[in-house]
Amino acid sequence: MTFYVTTPIYYVNAAPHLGHAYTSIAADVLARHARESGEETFYLTGVDEHGEPVVLAAEREGVTPQVLVDTNAERFRALTTLLELSNDFFIRTTDAGHIVRVQEILQRVHDAGHVYRGTYQGWYCPRCADFKSESEIGPDNSCLIHRIPLIRESEENWFFRLSAFQEPLERLYADRADFVMPRHAYNEARSFLSQGLQDVSLSRAKLSWGVPVPWEPDHVFYVWFDALLNYVTALGYARPGEDLTDRFWPASFHVIGKDILKFHTIYWPALLMAAELALPRHVFVHGFLLSPHDGELEKMSKSRGNVLDPFAIIDEYGPDALRHYLFREVTFGADGPVSLEGFRSRYDTELANEYGNLANRTLNMIGRYCDGRVAAVSLDRELAGDFAGLASRVDELLSRAELSAALDEIWQRVRRLNRYVEEHAPWQLAKEPQRAAELERILASLAEGLRVVTVLLHPYLPGKTVELLDALGRPELAAREFGAEGWGGAVGPLAPLFPKS
Repeated sequence: MTFYVTTPIYYVNAAPHLGHAYTSIAADVLARHARESGEETFYLTGVDEHGEPVVLAAEREGVTPQVLVDTNAERFRALTTLLELSNDFFIRTTDAGHIVRVQEILQRVHDAGHVYRGTYQGWYCPRCADFKSESEIGPDNSCLIHRIPLIRESEENWFFRLSAFQEPLERLYADRADFVMPRHAYNEARSFLSQGLQDVSLSRAKLSWGVPVPWEPDHVFYVWFDALLNYVTALGYARPGEDLTDRFWPASFHVIGKDILKFHTIYWPALLMAAELALPRHVFVHGFLLSPHDGELEKMSKSRGNVLDPFAIIDEYGPDALRHYLFREVTFGADGPVSLEGFRSRYDTELANEYGNLANRTLNMIGRYCDGRVAAVSLDRELAGDFAGLASRVDELLSRAELSAALDEIWQRVRRLNRYVEEHAPWQLAKEPQRAAELERILASLAEGLRVVTVLLHPYLPGKTVELLDALGRPELAAREFGAEGWGGAVGPLAPLFPKS
């Protein structure tokens, strides 16, 4: 069984922000969970380096496009390290391996008769790098996403026969209700499809910064066709001397933001059909992170200046705290507000008090009352019942990329363990020597519950959970069910996982 998950490749016309971190962490949670479930896993992320927005940004900074993309690509690569991502490859669309494979695939599309030469006339957004349909044009011919004036373009290009895939795409959506997730994103994609598809530009004649069209070298491919193909091309050269395409394609999940829904749910499957490549199993579309701008909650955006800096948050609180916050504060798949105040509240109440304090109390009590060892005794059946089916439920939710719901299931057990401590008050039992066996059972049960939630939290909190599992003397990640008895091993010291802010 294999599992292949991707992020979008991020545009390098500016530095990364929290929105990029959000998507990348989501894909990382899915990848880590798949690995821990025994699936052979490949996780791809990277950067999109071609197209007009890069050229315009380079001109503003007085550098060449190559200098700009080299600088900003390293910023995105640095973010993967800071976020503790487990990606297997970081693709750049200026990679020679990517370029040659884009040309090979699109040459096949050309040879199969799915392209033709024509003239494009219409409205274009340079920030989206997208030609807009009538339904996508705002007041005064503006971009609905970036709220800037659109440019009227007239250009001789090569076109992709997108309209020829109207019926095949309609069959796809009729047959596979989970192709696009969640349901509201599926409905949006079908709505776009129902408006009728128009052929789209495949090449640009006015640009030189891109992948050259092999049958028309004076043109470069329209950046979206170059970018979308990264999901396939990377598998061909990610490991030197080995082609992973047959092993991992089609992708299990493409994780994307809703602003690029049209390209991934309409253009992308049509292009794969034209190239006679298998379609991905799922495209999961998450919502926008919202933050204040001019007195209203709006999408976090570089151009609007309302972004939270993930580097600053990680520097002060660490990556696990950020990873936790994003999927507790905003239901994955929906829009939701984020703020530094909200982050600090979640950090103090949940990470520091509920989880961190639980970990330290448990280890301290085992050290004080049980000579630092988890007793090998029968565990509390009632507490075991509270954990029954938890791992399967988490598996079920993550199979649908319901990251927030899965995290909530785990967190309910974190809170159950805190109640368990208060209900049984081990510090009181320790005052009654005749109840030593009961005390051992309570603390062993508590330690086992803490171990289980920590294993299940590992995809979300990969750094701190390893620290805690090591302190418990149970570093393995495969045992995800609540056991029948304690493990009879020594526990070690643990520094506060999440010191109070």
